[in-house]
Amino acid sequence: MSTVLKPIALPVTAVTCLEDRAHVERTAVLALEAGVQRLRLGPVSALADDRSLHAELTSGPPAAVVDVRIVRAWTPRGPLPAAGDSALRHRVHALEGERPVLEQRRERLRARLGLLGRLAADLLREVGEGAGAGEAERPRWTRGLDRVDAERDTYGERLREVEARLAVLDAELGEALRALDLAEEGPAELVGHVELTVDASAAGPAGLRLSHLTPCALWRPAYRAVLDGDFLTLETEAVVWQRTGEDWPDVRLTLSTARSAQATEPPRLGEDRLTLEDRSPAERRTVGVESREEEIGTLGPAPARVLGLPGVDDGGEARVLRSPVPVSVPGDGRAHRVPLSAFTTAAPGEYTCSPELSPLVTQVVRFDNLSGHALLAGPVHLVRGSGFSGRGTLDFTAPGAPGELAFGSRDDYRVVRETEETRDTTRLTRRTVVTRTVRLHLSRFSAPGEHDDREVVLRERIPVSEVSAVEVRLREEACSPAPGAVDAEGIVRWDVTLPPGGHRTVTLVYELTAGSEVTGL
Repeated sequence: MSTVLKPIALPVTAVTCLEDRAHVERTAVLALEAGVQRLRLGPVSALADDRSLHAELTSGPPAAVVDVRIVRAWTPRGPLPAAGDSALRHRVHALEGERPVLEQRRERLRARLGLLGRLAADLLREVGEGAGAGEAERPRWTRGLDRVDAERDTYGERLREVEARLAVLDAELGEALRALDLAEEGPAELVGHVELTVDASAAGPAGLRLSHLTPCALWRPAYRAVLDGDFLTLETEAVVWQRTGEDWPDVRLTLSTARSAQATEPPRLGEDRLTLEDRSPAERRTVGVESREEEIGTLGPAPARVLGLPGVDDGGEARVLRSPVPVSVPGDGRAHRVPLSAFTTAAPGEYTCSPELSPLVTQVVRFDNLSGHALLAGPVHLVRGSGFSGRGTLDFTAPGAPGELAFGSRDDYRVVRETEETRDTTRLTRRTVVTRTVRLHLSRFSAPGEHDDREVVLRERIPVSEVSAVEVRLREEACSPAPGAVDAEGIVRWDVTLPPGGHRTVTLVYELTAGSEVTGL
């Protein structure tokens, strides 16, 4: 069996990013020989999951994959600092690079000073020999000695500066190395390679596709909503994080909400014992009631609140989104936004307020999901008018289904809510009547130059009785103005039109009637 020790490049070509991991696909072209051979491919991420490793030959001569595995080895750290290293390590590298330059300059200056010393000795010997022979060339000898002395002083000063800088550099380098030893460790890097054993019947090129799972990668949906008049542009993006130890350059990115880590098994059935107990005469004569808050929900259970980064709300069904173009995601662990889709649609809006929950008047727009895919729950960057206006949230919206977005509150409205309650008991029937009055004072503060009327939708609620012993009645004759609509959940709605600088008062009156046998009201 032949063994190829030189690694063959195995780049990442496609990635399916899941909620908390990624499925990585790699492709390569192998030059196969006839017979059984072992190939070394990579390097690959050392975090790759061995159990999910799968390799297959897609083209070429008849061949079969006999064995595939990931081999990991520790390699010493390179001499040069990496991009993600600390500033202290970069400082040590810079000081170590400056030291050889100064040492070379010092040697050149010493050689130059030695040459000047020999030149001065030759001039002095010439002066002595000339004076002994009776040849006096005093001007030339003076100029030569003065020039040599001047150059010796200049280069001597330069040498002293270089030696002083070398002394300071040695001190700084020693302190930096001591600090680096105390603050950081230089562990070796874990590098993985794929060892592939192939049995080929003939020689020739063959295509290889290899896939595996890897942790330290996730994605979450994000949106950008731009409101221009009555039209809304909604851009869908995916925020991808990955620190798998390698980059993903120009890959086909697929985003999935599948949870492959969760085991699918039916819930365990436990015993539910029901017991009958006779009521006492006092319990038979009374009906106990209590008021409770119920959140009006849509189809399906509400997602559970979690601390930290929330999961992907896909409506209970695995969703798959794809990037329209190849993208690059560096393995730096930072958030990278990947555009997925965008659409523009008509978005009629309204100014709405629920004073029992908040005294703010909020601008809400409604639209139809024309993206062609489900809009998963996620944060939205809101852009309106002059620019960025805040952040909101978008709930799960099925393809073609209506959705809504809140574009923040309006500062030119003020709502004050007042409540009043009276209780009366009739003597003959012993029935208790509770009358509640809610007054809403709505004001509009308009800037100079505003002349158009605006409509504000006010919503209040009345209780909904689940037992026949308690009756709830809306006194429309006492309401001012009369409500525009009342739905089955007890939500009362008014459409109030306000002129610039105007104010209105809305009154809601309803009664709760209960018999003498009712307690807890």
